[in-house]
Amino acid sequence: MYVQEGRTKTRTIHPKILYFGTPVVLLTTLQEDGTSNITPMSSAWALGNRIILGLGEGGQGLANLRRHNECVVNIPSPDLWHQVEALAPLTGANPVPAHKKGGFRYEKDKFTASGLSAIPSHRVAPSRIAECPLQIEASVVNLRVTGEDTRFAIIETEAVSIHAHERIILDDTHIDPLKWSPLIYNFRHYFGLGEQRGKTFRAEV
Repeated sequence: MYVQEGRTKTRTIHPKILYFGTPVVLLTTLQEDGTSNITPMSSAWALGNRIILGLGEGGQGLANLRRHNECVVNIPSPDLWHQVEALAPLTGANPVPAHKKGGFRYEKDKFTASGLSAIPSHRVAPSRIAECPLQIEASVVNLRVTGEDTRFAIIETEAVSIHAHERIILDDTHIDPLKWSPLIYNFRHYFGLGEQRGKTFRAEV
């Protein structure tokens, strides 16, 4: 039932998910054997030099972060959506967790499976993803689990080293917003950014 509210009609809905348009992150974490796992995710946001990550309980990425408190927040561009989607049905957990059985399969080497390339990080142990235009090495400073029926971990990380492809850099302190576009996860569909509409009064470039 729609309700007239001002000039717009609205109605109360109950969406299954709330991915209302957030950047995709390919999170690399350290496996027990020293290799790196890739976790595709879309619950991430930044405040200063802190990046907050949201991961579901039972995944390999979270298990790795509990054991080793370092990661790389790799941010893909829209042209990498095929590689991101290739990662979507994979899990680094062996055996496959009960809640993932039927839709997921175990894959030890997610880099090869997705066509992505691992490169060494400078200050953390997990590898960076070469194809991602932004790669943020980070350390975990806080991790807590919330929720009852569905449990999630809220992970606070601190950026310790940031790498960017040359083509999107203006200078050592600025990314060119006209050349950089993150891959956006919008209600389980992939998008890039549209044309620029304007800028905030705080923009320096």
